[in-house]
Amino acid sequence: MNYNTIANVLGKLLIVTGCSMVFPLICSLYYQENDLNAIGITAIITIGLGYPLWRFFRRYNDLNIKDGFFIAFFGWILISAVSGLPFMIHGSIPSFTDAFFEMMSGYTTSGATILTDIEVVPHGLLFWRSQTHLLGGMGFLTLTIIFLPHGMGGVRIFRAESSPGQVITKEKFIPRNRDTMIWLWGIYITLNILETLLLCLGGMSIFDSLCHSFGTVSTSGYSPWNASIGHYDNAYFDWVIILFMFLGGMTFMLFYHMAQGNWGIVKINTEFRWYVGVMLFFCAMVSWILWKENTYGLIDSIRYGTFQVTSILTTTGFTTADYEQWPQAAQMFLYAVCFVGACAGSTTSGIKIVHYVLICKFGIAAIKRIFFRPMAVVSIRLNQRPVDPQIIYLSVCYFIVNIFLVLGGGCFMTLVDQMDYTTAMSSVVSTLMNIGPGFGGVGPSKNYAFISDAGKWFLSWNMLVGRLEMFSALVIFYPSFWRK
Repeated sequence: MNYNTIANVLGKLLIVTGCSMVFPLICSLYYQENDLNAIGITAIITIGLGYPLWRFFRRYNDLNIKDGFFIAFFGWILISAVSGLPFMIHGSIPSFTDAFFEMMSGYTTSGATILTDIEVVPHGLLFWRSQTHLLGGMGFLTLTIIFLPHGMGGVRIFRAESSPGQVITKEKFIPRNRDTMIWLWGIYITLNILETLLLCLGGMSIFDSLCHSFGTVSTSGYSPWNASIGHYDNAYFDWVIILFMFLGGMTFMLFYHMAQGNWGIVKINTEFRWYVGVMLFFCAMVSWILWKENTYGLIDSIRYGTFQVTSILTTTGFTTADYEQWPQAAQMFLYAVCFVGACAGSTTSGIKIVHYVLICKFGIAAIKRIFFRPMAVVSIRLNQRPVDPQIIYLSVCYFIVNIFLVLGGGCFMTLVDQMDYTTAMSSVVSTLMNIGPGFGGVGPSKNYAFISDAGKWFLSWNMLVGRLEMFSALVIFYPSFWRK
């Protein structure tokens, strides 16, 4: 591997992280709270670590795909480690394990927290906590690619940080990789600004609007309030956030084509049609159950049911109610949604709609060949184009390994923390799929503070595996990866 080049990229990653702390610093100055020194010291340390790496190794620009995987895995770990320093220095989260867990959850857009009382944390630190969503939602490394020299191999980093679904949907829609990143970040920031403005128009403070926008478009879920969005009990806020959670779950390629006026591409996009259909089905079922069981009236059943389904389907994790108090049937549908995810090429995690589309079509084609047309060659198509069989096998493999990780992780958590199986399984599902709140001991009215250090490190690894879509995080454990 090209360790000099890796040091160059990691140095630039640290510099970007340190410079981004200027916004929490401004927030701390505005509110005149006691977190200014903690954020300022961390910014100096982070830039101080990154600048020598970039300065001494800036001439090395040769990256291969193995370097990309290495940077994608260890880059997230490094940034999560240094980003937890403000909380440790301030004392809000004195434990390194807890601070690392909180920041890994932020950058991977999981929204799982160990804070038992969020509202006592100073505004500057809360803003930094939510800003990790903004940076991690589009992929922190994609931001760094913008600052890499031309021809440095940013596409290899992008591939390492991308999901198998992005390979299927071919998200890179502009020849130059840097231009693609600029377009993606432009769309992403625009959505954040629009949501912030709409929330402010409804009466939400600018601070809360920014924090919730960062957590919505990135489909992450951190809120500056203990009760999350339920703190406001405001239908307008709920529907605005539902809209932008839905948009955050869309393939960002579609926004580019909309901006270019290519609506035909949107119309033929198979995954988007399935995404809308799956969301409408689960929203309708949960809302109907809530209304049928007299949990809420008709309008409120639609509002609360739609919000929670959208939040979990897009792996956002915001809550407006304690859904563990809902009827068991509604909870079962919500639990099923945890295994779905939204679109590839979006800010969401999870298994993703496109993989289910291909697996379903593959299953139907197999049944046709076995029972009805044994000599036929059945073509599986996506977006009106035939799909390479290798891509289909990749989707099946991706689904199976996710299920194995959930089952194996659930067994591990019951052994390490001796928790009940509902909490154990839910903690693994919620971190691996980057959802955040789950069921049982990690439900919407609880958090992850009670879990042991060993459990938190394991769940942190789960969050990273889920964010890097599994293969990029697992490949480094192969001995052949380290051989020449």
